[in-house]
Amino acid sequence: MAKTADKIREGQGIGAGGRYLRLIAPATSGPVSLVELVVTMILAMGLAYLVLPGNPLLLGLGFPWAWLLPMILALRYGTLIGVGSVLMMLGGWFFFHQTGAQPGEFPRLFFLGGLLMVLVAGQFGDVWGTRLARARAVNRYLEERLAALTKNHYLLRVSHARLENDLLAKPTTLRDTLSQMRAVSLENGSAAGGELVGARAMLPVVAQACQLEAAALYAVHGDTVAGEASARIGPNFEFDADDALVRHCLETRQLAHLQTSGPAGHVPDHPPTRYLAVAPVLSGADKLVGLLVVERMPFLSLNYENLQLLMVLMGYYADGIEHAASTRAIEAAIPGVPYDFALDYARLSRLRRDSGIESTVVALVFDLDESRDALFEQVIRSRRALDVAWPLTSAHQRALLTLMPLSGSEAASAYLVRIEDMLRAQFGTDFEAARIGVHTLAVPASAPVEPLVRLLHRCHVDVQPAPVPVPIALSEAGRG
Repeated sequence: MAKTADKIREGQGIGAGGRYLRLIAPATSGPVSLVELVVTMILAMGLAYLVLPGNPLLLGLGFPWAWLLPMILALRYGTLIGVGSVLMMLGGWFFFHQTGAQPGEFPRLFFLGGLLMVLVAGQFGDVWGTRLARARAVNRYLEERLAALTKNHYLLRVSHARLENDLLAKPTTLRDTLSQMRAVSLENGSAAGGELVGARAMLPVVAQACQLEAAALYAVHGDTVAGEASARIGPNFEFDADDALVRHCLETRQLAHLQTSGPAGHVPDHPPTRYLAVAPVLSGADKLVGLLVVERMPFLSLNYENLQLLMVLMGYYADGIEHAASTRAIEAAIPGVPYDFALDYARLSRLRRDSGIESTVVALVFDLDESRDALFEQVIRSRRALDVAWPLTSAHQRALLTLMPLSGSEAASAYLVRIEDMLRAQFGTDFEAARIGVHTLAVPASAPVEPLVRLLHRCHVDVQPAPVPVPIALSEAGRG
């Protein structure tokens, strides 16, 4: 189901949609495009032969009608398919000429003009295909960030509610739960062998936070749910893939439960079910990697807020597992790096490797004295909303590393100009007068750890683990 949605989005492109457009120009590529090339060209030339047996290539009709189909194929699939259609037209001419259906000399200008038109159309298709691919990659990254921000906003709201309502009644705080789940994510890799790695260590933490008595976590591959549970809590129970809550959760990618009224997520009409709730384990915006099936929990805990917290915690676990390997490598090489900085740096490195979209790390180095404190604090407050800031302090210097997603060298230069103009307007100084060091790093596509370590060495900042934990409102912002 997720693959079908991705194919529909690719077929629509950017800003296009509708079932009729997808019927006219479906999203196909690879061997399918070659089959379509051969079949459509043969059918078109055969139909032209049936209509005009003495002129199947439609020569001398005032308009080169025969080149419409090659031009459309070139626009859809690019230059190579367009050249293939020209070769098939050329083969069709030789075939019809040998059979006597297309007499006369070889139409050089006809084929030369058609080839040039197809090459222009193919170049247009290639250029816009590349632009659409880059735009889709950017949109996927932004959707992932939006999903992470939505989950963290909900976690922030729930954390304040927990502090007010049931801090004394709960055996653990929300901060403890997130810390334990983060440790589980960093200690394990991605899913393998049909199981969700780290699920056995994670599920007891979630069960304690949400008061689950009997639940099981199942891996999902595509639209298929694994037959064996990756982790269980409480008494064993059988999994029914045809249960109404399970089907509803797989179809909608939303929390399914037995609440008869209230927010979206309940299954209408009370279909028969043996479970209390089924929560999707979503990585990013809509990547379903597992299902958490809850069979038993206390009656007072069966409320919408607790179930929503359960769903968000599972999404937090899924995001952490997916990016655990790259994030763990950065944290091992650079002690004290914030989790959100390492996570987003790993995401942007993968985005550069997959789509060639640039991101930049800008480092501003300040002397460690009172006259620079106001400058340093002002620069921290001036970062963009999408940026991830990492302030560092050593024995003699302090630095601010700003990770700028989807920003190349020109955007980094504009950012530095804006910061320098702000310092000049408010403090009457600039980078040179204030002895502020400026260093930049383009996020690499491969081996991302070494360039970041070299950047820290250029800044002359000794990285040490932070002794004081950052408040949850800041430390959880931007994590996936």
